[in-house]
Amino acid sequence: MSNLKSLVKKYILLGLIQCLKLLRFFPLPIIHCLGSIVGLINYVFNRDHRAHAKRNLYQSGLINSKVAAEKLLFKSTLENSKGAFETFAIWFKSPLKVLHWVKRVDGWQAVESALTSGKGLIFLTPHLGCFEITSLYYGAHHPMAVLYRQPRQAWLMPLITTGRQRGRITLAPANSQGVKLLLQALKRGEAIGILPDQAPLEGEGEWAPFFGHPAYTMTLASKLAQKTGAHVFMAFGERLSWGRGYTIHIRPIETGGINTPALLNAEIERTIQQCPEQYLWMYDRYKIR
Repeated sequence: MSNLKSLVKKYILLGLIQCLKLLRFFPLPIIHCLGSIVGLINYVFNRDHRAHAKRNLYQSGLINSKVAAEKLLFKSTLENSKGAFETFAIWFKSPLKVLHWVKRVDGWQAVESALTSGKGLIFLTPHLGCFEITSLYYGAHHPMAVLYRQPRQAWLMPLITTGRQRGRITLAPANSQGVKLLLQALKRGEAIGILPDQAPLEGEGEWAPFFGHPAYTMTLASKLAQKTGAHVFMAFGERLSWGRGYTIHIRPIETGGINTPALLNAEIERTIQQCPEQYLWMYDRYKIR
């Protein structure tokens, strides 16, 4: 019976994914409008989601009242839902058409300058704004290896590969083989992409403060930066209102700026504070996988 339920669930999800693929035919304002509607429903009816996100918001210290917390939570829920809808559009739409959604890139000159050093680039992209657009933009110009964690359902892997491995992007699994691919890319003077606020597996991180509370934090980014001397950048795609597109923000981090997990978290916090309403506050940052 459990196998039958699992099979039925799989095919329901596959059907839903096929429907979501149709989003690639819609303009961005419509995609974000649909996402906002679903986000509103989620905000009203998903109490567990709301409670967990609110708890993380209070821990962050970015809000000073219940009214401010509720306002930021409401905006964040809608923005996160927009993010889910836009992901499928970005994955399956022509890359050239998607890149027309990028209206401005702040910090690109620093990237081009760093490329001339031959030391490689490490892009750290937290769960903030549209993190799919940043790698797609860079991969349209230069080669890049992006670290990813394999989904629990193996049948989802072809979907992720099709959506993310485009342009000059190569996917590197979050294991020893993937780390080897990242090192090789950096040694060639190329770029790599990492989600720095993703909760690592047990034994792959250290406890470090994140908004004043202990969070199990990856050590990989810090080790790669120290070992290779690569240039480090924080990057995220700010989602503009009314489906107007995205502004990609790229901020260089000084040498040694992420040499410890605590320093890494401090840089992530600084980036989140630029656009807190677009951070994924529902993500369980304070856990060990």
